[in-house]
Amino acid sequence: MVLAGTWLEPSIVRAQSSSLIEVARVYTLPPVAPVPVCAESTADKDVKAALRGVCLRQPHLKPALTSQEAIVIGFVGGFVGPNNTKHPEVQFAEYLRQSYPSVLHAEVFANHDGDNALRRVSQLLDFNGDGVLSPTEKEEANIIIYGHSWGGSQAITLARELERRNIPVSLTIQVDSVHKPGHKDGVIPTNVRSAVNFYQAKSLIHGHSPIRAADPERTRIIGNFEMKYEDRSINCDNYPWVARHFNRGHHEIENDPRVWEQIASLIDAELSKSTSALEASLPPASTVLLK
Repeated sequence: MVLAGTWLEPSIVRAQSSSLIEVARVYTLPPVAPVPVCAESTADKDVKAALRGVCLRQPHLKPALTSQEAIVIGFVGGFVGPNNTKHPEVQFAEYLRQSYPSVLHAEVFANHDGDNALRRVSQLLDFNGDGVLSPTEKEEANIIIYGHSWGGSQAITLARELERRNIPVSLTIQVDSVHKPGHKDGVIPTNVRSAVNFYQAKSLIHGHSPIRAADPERTRIIGNFEMKYEDRSINCDNYPWVARHFNRGHHEIENDPRVWEQIASLIDAELSKSTSALEASLPPASTVLLK
């Protein structure tokens, strides 16, 4: 986490109250081996370096499987293809597959492909392969959904479709979620246990803030985290110059290594089934300014 321009270890941030936190120590990411410039963009390397840092600084807890693998569904923004490896949403899914090869299934979809994502989730939940989701298969579901821009809006739409089928969602993650016509990305449905929202407010296109729970008794809003870029520049060379010039903030938050570090820590906590780790990874249910 970054507060007042300082890097903080997410796993050692402890909540003192609903609005105060205690910082135990400051850290910097460990160095990573250089990658040839021709292999990937600077933005790609920044995000991948941050994710490698997560791997190096904290051992991943490998929870024992019950009957279900965790299912992580990602949605890319705009008109980006789900296999476009220049974008962090796609890179992140591969990071998860490599980090949790035996306990997690991760796939990425275009934000207009929600129907296929829903069908895929249903297939993955059908543990015994009989074509019918039993109450047990639904109850044991461990689903995490993330997305950027229109993909953030689609993440909540997918959660709402799962709600109609009485399927729980462990965590939703929105990165500068942009409202799609007919969608309600600002209200988190009751089947979602926890939700987090990262957004920026300065770009022509900007995210939704704040998100809120349809039922606060059933859904915990981990936080609405505003990211600011006036005092720093994030490399966005995975987008054309025109997009970077007119809509830079919207692309900076997508390519911001700090955001993906936080997401990685949240998912690590969720997969470890450690309530204390989830509580420690971010401040509780409040709007916090990250600079």
